[in-house]
Amino acid sequence: MPDVTREGRFDTVHGSSLVTRAPVDPAALTLGVEEEFLLLDPGTGRVVPAAEDVYARLAGPAADRLVFELTRFQLESNSAVHTDLRALHGDLVESRRAAARAAADAGLGLAACGTALDGNLGVPPLSSCPRYHAMLREFGAVMDGQGVCGCHVHVGLGDREEALRVSNHLRPWLPVLQALTANSPIADGRDTGHASWRAMVMGRWPSAEPPPYFRSSRHYENLVAGMLTGGTILDRGMIYWLARLSDHVPTLEIRAADVCPTAAETAMLAGLVRGLAATALRDVRAGVPAPEVEDTLLRAAYWRAAHDGVEGEAYDLLAGARVPGWHLVDRMLEHVRPMLEENGDWAALTLQLDHMRRYGSGAARQRAAYARGGRPREVAEMLLAETVSSRWA
Repeated sequence: MPDVTREGRFDTVHGSSLVTRAPVDPAALTLGVEEEFLLLDPGTGRVVPAAEDVYARLAGPAADRLVFELTRFQLESNSAVHTDLRALHGDLVESRRAAARAAADAGLGLAACGTALDGNLGVPPLSSCPRYHAMLREFGAVMDGQGVCGCHVHVGLGDREEALRVSNHLRPWLPVLQALTANSPIADGRDTGHASWRAMVMGRWPSAEPPPYFRSSRHYENLVAGMLTGGTILDRGMIYWLARLSDHVPTLEIRAADVCPTAAETAMLAGLVRGLAATALRDVRAGVPAPEVEDTLLRAAYWRAAHDGVEGEAYDLLAGARVPGWHLVDRMLEHVRPMLEENGDWAALTLQLDHMRRYGSGAARQRAAYARGGRPREVAEMLLAETVSSRWA
């Protein structure tokens, strides 16, 4: 029986050294982004199950990077691989606008929003993929209200053992990324009381939680095998940890974020993820151990981030205290500042964060729009405009 008990260190396996002395070049770490979007009726804000129709209208190079998602009212875009944030931003804008044009041709709008503003009670209309229907048969009402939209950032880390050590270092910061990107307070025509209702809906899946502390890739595979045997996941695609190894590309995938309203906010998220990964990689190679963070408290911090967003309070795992959300963002920035300055991302990211401090997070902006009329339509109007915005900090 494999040993899956937790230890406060990372195993040496297959003869690999615990400490690698190679220097870290943060600018060389590649980035790729997956974004999920909703198809809305612009007049009501309700979701419309027309993904096949919209997909058939796609044109141009960006169309090759758009795919179907869980429901028939969603589309997903997959960026190219980038090392430059401005180029990534341009790529995201291009994909968003290509999808929005196709949606407009079908009389619909494309919205970067974490949850359906209206029209998604019960089991959503699923895409034709047999896998999704198998998930419905196995998990039943867990599927109610699904069709939520996240943003997944892939950072290039080709060595699996090293990538898992990086994941261990990232664990305390994942709730901060969720707070910054919270963009789903409105669902089913009402304010849910959570900045990220997407996180609550996703949390129904058995594996949708912060990642464990991994002792090795063997430990990682042991846990996956146990989930498969126990039936909490049907396949490896259902590993919904907030940080996981990709099975098809050599990356660590960070899954803690709602889809961001604007491409600029997505690029900001990607830059912060790279800064965190580069800082963690530097520490891994210097032999610095990952912080000891208890799973229960990590889940508590993630819930607080999803509930309050960045404008509320946060649970500082390293200090064991409740602090203002922006205070913890500042702590994270100081933590990653050396790497962000080294790769030239510091100025752009701090400008984008200053813009968010001034105008509010996605969740705050949604609530402000909702307060103007008390209807999803006002929120939809704002989201449809922001989704295709090309503004760059």
